[in-house]
Amino acid sequence: MSRAPDKWRPSLGFVIFTVLATVAVLPLVGLFFFRLYDNQLIRQTQAELIAQSRVVATIYAQEVEKRLSSGIELGAEVPPGVLPDPNDQVTPIRPALDLAGNDLLRRRPDALPTNRPADPAYVEIGAKLTPIIRETQKVTLAGFRILDPQGVVIAGRAELGQSLAHIEEVADALHGQYRATLRNRVPDKAVPPIYSISRGVGVHVFSAMPVIVNNRVAGVIYTTRTPRNIFDHLYQERGKFILAGLAVILGTLTIGLVFWRTVTLPMRELIERAARIGRGDREAFKPLRHYGTREFAQLSHSFLGMAEQLARRSDYIATFSAHLTHELKSPLTSIKGAAELLQDSFQDKLGSLTPSEQRTFVANILSDAARLEAMAQRLRELARAEGLPQNERTELAPVIGDLKNRFPAAHIEASGNLDRPIGMSGEKALIVLSHLADNAMRHRAKNIRLEAVDERTSVRLTMRNDGDPISPPNRDRIFDAFFTTRRDGGGTGMGLAIARAVMASHGGSIRLLPTEDGAAFELQFPVA
Repeated sequence: MSRAPDKWRPSLGFVIFTVLATVAVLPLVGLFFFRLYDNQLIRQTQAELIAQSRVVATIYAQEVEKRLSSGIELGAEVPPGVLPDPNDQVTPIRPALDLAGNDLLRRRPDALPTNRPADPAYVEIGAKLTPIIRETQKVTLAGFRILDPQGVVIAGRAELGQSLAHIEEVADALHGQYRATLRNRVPDKAVPPIYSISRGVGVHVFSAMPVIVNNRVAGVIYTTRTPRNIFDHLYQERGKFILAGLAVILGTLTIGLVFWRTVTLPMRELIERAARIGRGDREAFKPLRHYGTREFAQLSHSFLGMAEQLARRSDYIATFSAHLTHELKSPLTSIKGAAELLQDSFQDKLGSLTPSEQRTFVANILSDAARLEAMAQRLRELARAEGLPQNERTELAPVIGDLKNRFPAAHIEASGNLDRPIGMSGEKALIVLSHLADNAMRHRAKNIRLEAVDERTSVRLTMRNDGDPISPPNRDRIFDAFFTTRRDGGGTGMGLAIARAVMASHGGSIRLLPTEDGAAFELQFPVA
């Protein structure tokens, strides 16, 4: 028997453990590889800057409106497509920065000197807002720059009087459009090596909020802040993350236990059963203790059923071979003995046979040869009977008609539902009924009565005859191969065995019914 080459193969338990471990670490891979948590912290920072900038922008706008009558100069007109719909009750600005996208820019350019100093009115507004932004910085840690309509810094801790109009996000805000960017930063001090895993520590969030007055830009609230570091956040939320990790581990162990109970355990037991069956242990055909899943239960039933059927077939072949050897031994011995005596007679040896004795021995040889030929014919029928059916179907009515033609000396009557198709060919159905009829005729039956009853999945045919009854000791042996009470009359003992084999191979059955007179058989033909 060929077998797979020996090489290392992972066990089912190892594969399941690897899959579950991989699934368990996928959330962590998503957090770091796809920067999901970094992005969440960055967008949280942007949302905070938007809220703070909007509050300061509202105060800034109110101060500008107070000075409109004194001729304060406004900046560029806001394009119509940029302004929100005046009918909208709310116009939220949603954080949309993405660390994995194209939002990360180079370090922020330095401020440049300006040729045009800020309007004194805006300088006055900046001085008025300075205490507000400084108090806000103490709590939010955000950096504030308040710019006039030309992009000149009028309030902030540094860069006062310098221009930031050349910076991309500021330039967009000076034209009335809110803009936020991510920029690389140089930390004030070296960070631990493990922090390099989190890119969020190396960026700044910049937010440029335009101040709109009468559809014109009156200034820009330019804010910046470093996002919260992911490791610092994880440490502060360590209790929740520990609970989440324990939940993941517990869930993984639970899934692993379910796999072990429903797949691994039944498979190992089935493997152990297969090994025991290979060693000839007949106790291994018992049902498994655990099946786990419906599919595995079906597989186990099919495998154990197939193994048990093969074991029965092996026993049947061994028993059949022993019986066949015994049955062939007698006629072969008789033929050999008679042939040797005839040979001695032809050689004119002492005590040669008379012509009458020679004829007797020749008759014996012919009789035994005929018996061997009949047995060979029965063996061929038995081999055909045990073959698998191939989409066969017929009705009992034409089969019974052929049976009447084959046994014209018998009075055969049939009744019941004979037209329902059965799952068997007409030839094989005739073989079954012919052996039963032949057996009845050889036991002096004159009348044979057949009655068919239609059932849900089968056609039940009862076949009765008025021949010699079957003795109680022989009732349990009549279906055994080579068992016959007519050995001297040429019986082979194969007829009823062939009938049972044909019925069993097609999913049907045959049994002897208890009767006081004659004999009766019940046949269950499967419907087509």
